Amino acid sequence: MSKDEEYFEAMYNVRASVADAHDYFDLWKQRSEEFLKSRAHRANMEVSYGADKMETMDVFRPKGRSAGLLMFIHGGYWRSLDKKDHSFVAEPYVKAGFTVAVINYSLCPQVDISHICRQVASAGGFLYRNAAAMGFPPERMYVAGHSAGGHLATMALACLWRQIDYRFPEKVFSAGLSVSGIYDLRVLTRVHSVNADLQLTFDSAKKVSPALMPPPKDVLLTIAVGEEEIGGFLDQHHQIARRWPKVVEENILCANNHHFDILLGFADENHVLGKAMMRILQSTIDT
Repeated sequence: MSKDEEYFEAMYNVRASVADAHDYFDLWKQRSEEFLKSRAHRANMEVSYGADKMETMDVFRPKGRSAGLLMFIHGGYWRSLDKKDHSFVAEPYVKAGFTVAVINYSLCPQVDISHICRQVASAGGFLYRNAAAMGFPPERMYVAGHSAGGHLATMALACLWRQIDYRFPEKVFSAGLSVSGIYDLRVLTRVHSVNADLQLTFDSAKKVSPALMPPPKDVLLTIAVGEEEIGGFLDQHHQIARRWPKVVEENILCANNHHFDILLGFADENHVLGKAMMRILQSTIDT
């Protein structure tokens, strides 16, 4: 491996940067299983939002009236992980009276990232069209994601919804939160351990890089990253803040968090990240 290759691997290979990374995957799975066994929600599992077998979501509803909808998108560098191991993130928001949809999508290299972006848009459109049946107000839809899911959540905010269906509003999601997201994917063409599956070219990476797109109007994005995150993800965090200054409403640096334990903060209403997501969800209710 050349020095350049070593540099980019060190900047973006998150699993190599955290010695016990797989322990966090096990913990997420355990927390999700515990949440599913609880009686604090009403669950609809494996809801199809499209024809592909991966186009499914798990929907968790509060027992009372729903104040809005949060769509959560898992990470895994667009090539791994599954919604079933991320159910735990729904717990504080369902408790607060919101519906949470945790979605799956196809993985690279079976599909490319542009295909995944379209699937995420399909999931958002499905939720909007079925809001009444699912019991939440369609004007109060929000999106969040972690790592690759943060990228996909940001792309969902930038989506041109009227080009998908003229019956959609200009913006299906009014606000979102991206945790440890990636916003300029061109650099991943130089991270061979990752791009072996993503199969990005410089040109294809440009087309799915929100940092290179015009900032969307009438949406708000909160971005968060761990203080102990590796360099590449810190760079990405600062880059979207510079590129989308009127869109980025809040810029959060989470003390003592790295790429994996930060997600536990998202699922904790007492953590700075959980508090931020709760503020986003509550914002349109109070106005």
